[in-house]
Amino acid sequence: MRSFFSFPNPVNERAARTVAAGVVALTCVALLFRVEALVWVIAAGFVGRVLAGPRLSVLGFVAQRVIAPRLGEPIAVPGPPKRFAQGIGATVSVGAVVLLAVGWDTAAWVLLTVLVVAASLEAFAGLCIGCWLFAHLQRLGMIPDDVCEACSDIHSPQARAAAREYAQRQQS
Repeated sequence: MRSFFSFPNPVNERAARTVAAGVVALTCVALLFRVEALVWVIAAGFVGRVLAGPRLSVLGFVAQRVIAPRLGEPIAVPGPPKRFAQGIGATVSVGAVVLLAVGWDTAAWVLLTVLVVAASLEAFAGLCIGCWLFAHLQRLGMIPDDVCEACSDIHSPQARAAAREYAQRQQS
């Protein structure tokens, strides 16, 4: 039995990229129209996804259950790097909320611009900066291999088994 506060592993790459596209759209609206309340929504979404995957995020839920299934077969990728990336997004977006609250608006909008760049790379180019950083930290020994054995070798039997398990769960 999975805990409510667990993150899916593996993750459907199509859903992750859909969430990133949603983050790009929301953040662009917040930036273009200086909608501070939307920054709170973006930050809450990131925190929710870090805590419980798509269960506490409307954007994550819609991406996983509605949009990604219409984009084709799931592409299974390890969950821990995606959670790490969501944690970075949470840190940046919560930082923007704090900066807005103390009146440092320009700094907040700069942070959100960085968020748009990172989310755009994930959504449109498939380059997850958080996942890339996770891999490098794991290679340096700063993240133990047992946190994500599949990340150590994406061609390992564990990675292939995780991908098969994920595909079977999605079909049922």
